[in-house]
Amino acid sequence: MRLITTGLATMLASLALVGSSFAAVSANTLTGTDGPGFTITMNKKTVKAGTYVITIHDLASIHDFHLTGPGVDKKTSVSGTGTTKWTVKLKKGTYHFVCDPHRTIMHGVLTVT
Repeated sequence: MRLITTGLATMLASLALVGSSFAAVSANTLTGTDGPGFTITMNKKTVKAGTYVITIHDLASIHDFHLTGPGVDKKTSVSGTGTTKWTVKLKKGTYHFVCDPHRTIMHGVLTVT
């Protein structure tokens, strides 16, 4: 009986680890990029409401990536470049991303349902 109990405990512990690994893999992610040149993009146009890790690749020192919407106002610096990560809770609504110095030509929309 003790062997069965030990075996069962080991199996349950293994399942718990597998379950937490799948939870980590299924995190909501988005990727935004500004530059090179006069481009700004987000890898998805529509997503479901929830918490997201947004990775921004800022590839030009003349641009920023500015995301605004219900409860969100995040941006990178104009002079800086590199990769930035934000964790944000996206609510149902419309979000806008722009390069502030070039907002008339560098802009996009993310819809959250």
